[in-house]
Amino acid sequence: MRAGFPDFRLGNVLATSFTGTLSERHGNAVERIPTPHRLIDWLAVSGLAVDSCTTAQLNLARELRESIHDAATAAALQDALPASAVQVINDCSAQGRAAAILTPEGKRRWRLSSASCVEDALSVIAADAISIIAGERDGRLALCASPTCQAAFFDTSQSRTRKWCDMNTCGNRQKKARFNANQRENPRSAE
Repeated sequence: MRAGFPDFRLGNVLATSFTGTLSERHGNAVERIPTPHRLIDWLAVSGLAVDSCTTAQLNLARELRESIHDAATAAALQDALPASAVQVINDCSAQGRAAAILTPEGKRRWRLSSASCVEDALSVIAADAISIIAGERDGRLALCASPTCQAAFFDTSQSRTRKWCDMNTCGNRQKKARFNANQRENPRSAE
């Protein structure tokens, strides 16, 4: 990983992990893929290694990220999907040359074209977004309860009642804030 950049917040769902490359959207936004090389890093840790990335490809990746976020947010709120977001997702899905392969361990992995390019990786991310937004996978789209985050995430918990996109960040931050507020209101409760 390249020094000086914020850590990636990786989850189990490729499309919503990708939208997490911009976090704290309603607070002090944190851009986790500020440069083409940082996008290469994120794609590599997500199993979609590419050889290079241009500024134009980074801009396309960010456009896809925001389109997935917009469509997933609308789906979580049971609103109509934004037509422009749907168009970007569909275009990215159709542009790439990637194939699903089965590993000896029985897992699905993606094989990009021999001259792997960012568009191939983005097509995999777009296809993943389509599968969760279309309701083809077991789980539900939800929005993070953190007022500064409100990221769309895919809840696969047994009860489907998860509140935060990531318990280690948003969840802990909210619980700590609630604890501190309670301590200020009831200072003797710590004794």
